[in-house]
Amino acid sequence: MHVGLIWLGAAVLLAAGEAAGGELFMLMLAAGALGGSGAAFLGAPIWGQALAFALVSLFLIVGVRPVARRRLLAAMPEHDTNTAALTGRNGTVVEAIGAAGGLVEIAGDTWTARPLIDGETFETGDRVLVHQIEGATAIVVRGL
Repeated sequence: MHVGLIWLGAAVLLAAGEAAGGELFMLMLAAGALGGSGAAFLGAPIWGQALAFALVSLFLIVGVRPVARRRLLAAMPEHDTNTAALTGRNGTVVEAIGAAGGLVEIAGDTWTARPLIDGETFETGDRVLVHQIEGATAIVVRGL
C-alpha cells in the first residue's frame, strides 16, 4: 500500500471528525494530511511528508482558521432563546386574567399571566401580546 493512501485515509478521518466538533481545527489538519499525501505521491521521504503535513496544517490553523471562523460567526444571525424568545409574541387567554392572575397559551405552552396595566382584565379567548416574562409569569397587554 502506498504511503500517500494512508495520508488520504487520515485526511478523510480528520474531515469526518470535524463534523462532530465544528471548530474548523480538524478540517485544517485534514488539509495538512492532504499536503502530506501530495508530498508522498511526489516521492518525498517520510520526513518530507511529515514536514508538508506540519507546514500546511500550521499555516491553515494560524492563518486561515481565525479568518474563516470570524466570517462564519458573522454570518450566523443571533436568535433569542428561552423566555427572551417569547417577548413580543401573541398568545390566547385560556383562563381569565385579572389582578389575581390567569393563564395564557403562548407558542403551544401554557403560562401564568398577569396584566401589565393594573386593573386591566382579559377574558378567555382574548388575544394578548407578551410584554415581558418575569420568572414563570407572562406580563401581557391587549393584542391584535
